[in-house]
Amino acid sequence: MENIHVPVMMGPVIELLDLRPGCSYADLTAGDGGHTEGIAERLGEGKIIAVDRDRSALARAGERLARFGGRIRFVKDNFKNLSSIMEEAGIASLDGILVDLGISRYQLTTAERGFSIMNDGPLDMRMDRDEDPSAADLVNRLSAGDLERILRDYGEERFAARIAGAIVDQRRSGPFRTTSELAELVVKVKPRLPGYKHKIHPATQTFQALRIAVNRELEGLAEFCSEAIGKLAEGGRLLVITFHSLEDRIVKRQFQLDSGKCICFRPADMCTCPRIKKLEILTKKPITPDESEVRANPAARSAKLRAVRKLPSLRKQGDIR
Repeated sequence: MENIHVPVMMGPVIELLDLRPGCSYADLTAGDGGHTEGIAERLGEGKIIAVDRDRSALARAGERLARFGGRIRFVKDNFKNLSSIMEEAGIASLDGILVDLGISRYQLTTAERGFSIMNDGPLDMRMDRDEDPSAADLVNRLSAGDLERILRDYGEERFAARIAGAIVDQRRSGPFRTTSELAELVVKVKPRLPGYKHKIHPATQTFQALRIAVNRELEGLAEFCSEAIGKLAEGGRLLVITFHSLEDRIVKRQFQLDSGKCICFRPADMCTCPRIKKLEILTKKPITPDESEVRANPAARSAKLRAVRKLPSLRKQGDIR
């Protein structure tokens, strides 16, 4: 299988999932099936749901994991639809849930998917190609103000206004169709600042922002984390791997809130945090890949793994600061 995706931090993932024979687990972003394979190899008897919104990735995972037969149930869906996924699978609760929010190597290296700056292809970026809009739709239709907001909020792009204005100006001569057209424009209009890291392409933040917007990656992420805790059996584990600060911040904040902590930092008489301790945070600081993994798989360098365990009972917390 060409361009096979290398799952990040497999060792810590397996350890933190605390796999137990006969139990039920879900890899809600299965991709090419790397993490799912690691779980299946170590679980023995038990149920696994492998979910992905990318139809082609799920097909590749099915091929890779065919030897496990009926032990793995494959579902094409968005991981945020966890309730309906479990209902259709006939599973009332899960003992472990894994969500890897990264992009697969296959998606990045397949030019026709339009994710990569380096591989020229259609300006697409959809994880689920059955849904719209594509990146081209956004770039060719949105106003300069809306484009600026996307680049600023999702890409943390310092020159969002300049890039958005240039996009609107250039598309008057014809629509953007390919990744190279957009990347070349950003290179032209974005200044190189002193100390600029030359290994990072100038259009990286623009592409990240559009990908997040196209796939609505941040929408409902906090709500999903809270809902997933409710779907775990007592003592069950939820693991989330993030790849940029925006999504990691959301996950961290929701885990803190559901662990009974105050996240508003207001005086006690003004605090509106629920202070209900639903979970125990297992990773006080996020786990990151070690040097050897980053050398072998440079795409893993920005990964952060956070894990929590569902507590057996709910407890109202006092003034926690």
